[in-house]
Amino acid sequence: MRTFALLFVCLSSQLGLGGSETNAKVSLGPLPLRLPAPALLSIVLDGEYLDPHVEPRQSVARAPFLAPVGVTNLAYHKPVRASDETVKQELLQRTTDGDKEAADKSIVHLSTGKQWVQIDLGSKCAIYAIVVWHDQRELPIAKCVVVQTSDDENFGTHVRTLFNNDYGNVLGLGEGKDRLYIDTYEGRLIDAKGVEARYVRCYSKGTSRETTNPYTEIEVWGLPVK
Repeated sequence: MRTFALLFVCLSSQLGLGGSETNAKVSLGPLPLRLPAPALLSIVLDGEYLDPHVEPRQSVARAPFLAPVGVTNLAYHKPVRASDETVKQELLQRTTDGDKEAADKSIVHLSTGKQWVQIDLGSKCAIYAIVVWHDQRELPIAKCVVVQTSDDENFGTHVRTLFNNDYGNVLGLGEGKDRLYIDTYEGRLIDAKGVEARYVRCYSKGTSRETTNPYTEIEVWGLPVK
C-alpha cells in the first residue's frame, strides 16, 4: 500500500493534480497516442549529436505517459495561425489534421528565421500533454523550440512557458534550460501538468537540416474546463 501511495503522489505531481479530495479521485491511464510510422530515409550524422546541448539519442521507445482518463486531442481540426503570413490557411491546417506521416503532403514549411504556429482550442482547457512533430525524415535537430500557452491570442498576458531549449536566447523569450533533441517518429512530448489555457504557441528557428521551419503535427491532450 505504501508503494502504491508513493506512486500516486509522483503521478499527481507529474500531472499537476495536487492533493485535494476532488483531485484524489482522478483516474489515470496511458495517453491514447497514435504514432506515425518511422521514416525509412532517416540519416544519422553522429557529429551533430556530440553537441553537449543535445540529449542522447534514445535506444528504446518512450515510456507511456499517464494522464487523466478521458483526455482527447483538443487540437484536432482546430484553427491555426502562424507568424509567416505567406503560408496559405489550408496548408497551416496540416498541423492539426491528424496526419502525422513522414511525407511532403503532411508537412507545412514556414519561412526562415524565428517563426511560430498557434492553435486556438476554442475555450479554456486543462492541458496535460503537448506533442510536436517537426520533420522526422532525416532525424533533424529542431532549433530554438519554445512551447507556450496563454488565454490571450496575442500572447501579451498570462503566458506560461512549458518547454524552452533556446539556450542562447536567440528568440528573445528567455534562456532555455531544456535540451535540444533529435526529431523522430515519436515527436516531442511535453508534460503540461494540467495548465489551463486556450491558446498554444510553438516557436522554432530552423533545423539542423534546413533553414525553414517544418511542422507535421501538433497535438494538445487535455480536457475542457467546466
